[in-house]
Amino acid sequence: MINELVWLIPLLFWLVILLLPWQPWRNRETLEASSTSSDRDLSEISVVIPARNEAKQLAQTLSALANQGGNLHVIVVDDQSQDGTAEVARSFEGLDITVIRGQALPDGWTGKLWALHQGFAKVERPVTVLLDADITLLQGMLVTMREKMQRENISFISVMASLSMQTFWEKLLLPAFVYFFKQLYPFALSNNRKNKYISAAAGGCIMVESSALNQVGSFEAIKDTLIDDCGLAKLIKQNDYTTWIGLTRDVHSHRPYGGLWPIWDMVSRTAFHQLKYSLAMLLGLTLLFTAIYGLPLVGLLSDSSIAQNASVLALAMMIGIYIPILRYYKLSPLWSFAMPLIAALFLAMTWYSAIEFWLGRGNDWRGRRYYKNSEAKEVIGQDC
Repeated sequence: MINELVWLIPLLFWLVILLLPWQPWRNRETLEASSTSSDRDLSEISVVIPARNEAKQLAQTLSALANQGGNLHVIVVDDQSQDGTAEVARSFEGLDITVIRGQALPDGWTGKLWALHQGFAKVERPVTVLLDADITLLQGMLVTMREKMQRENISFISVMASLSMQTFWEKLLLPAFVYFFKQLYPFALSNNRKNKYISAAAGGCIMVESSALNQVGSFEAIKDTLIDDCGLAKLIKQNDYTTWIGLTRDVHSHRPYGGLWPIWDMVSRTAFHQLKYSLAMLLGLTLLFTAIYGLPLVGLLSDSSIAQNASVLALAMMIGIYIPILRYYKLSPLWSFAMPLIAALFLAMTWYSAIEFWLGRGNDWRGRRYYKNSEAKEVIGQDC
């Protein structure tokens, strides 16, 4: 009888996920550009772009900003690039751009936060946008974000940029990356003003009141944080400011991932850090993924009718819960049938992240290698 009950574990898990009050599998928290006008006055907004070897990506980002409205101020922090990033920014016409040559990375800082810290020091406007160098904003997006802040009295807004989903590996893994993020950081709970313990942000595009950022200690307060976007949202929210996160189809990352390895590298960079470098948590995650994604497949081959029926229902819910994110990104629902494979790949990335940590190799990102104590070392000759 005990053996028969084992097959009910994944079924009960997916039933709980389906019935959770905050429904993390739904896409209720979204924000799309409501205006296509490019003649709006944006004189209250400064955009800070940290850019390390982003010459190939930066021009498209700046072109999209030029179409947002007039009097926008853009601060590009050239984080010691070696590919002409600063020259791309200086030669761009149609925007008020300040280019800052980033200083050497001090001990105890992560690279992106150090770049943002230097850029924010030059901000004199009431609203700051933190924008990655590979992000394209559709026309009217800045106005839409600002209007939402004013209308709903929000101090901090972030939208999760739509990633490139053109190749096989991108379609297989990147919608799932967003899906797992939403399971880990439920947007409804993160946006709940009464809940101070759950917060989330997507670092590619953030709009924040400059005064709030100053009040909480700015980037220096989280200078050693590897998952900087969620760290910043936590800092803002725990200081009694309001935060909001949502999906959008009107903010795009134009950085292509292409094959498996670039996605693997992106996920594994912070996967074990997310588990607080804990072997117990890693083993727990492995057991959970094996039970909820692998056990139903085994159950289909069982002679037990209980196992077969429970497994069919568990797989149906697993697949059904994943379909909304695929529809949001306008991908075929058939990709949902690959969820057991997708989960296995993400689990493998997490184990790879742990092994790299145990071997003392740290996490490579943008030509720097980060270790548990947030020490960063330059990786000589690495293409960033």
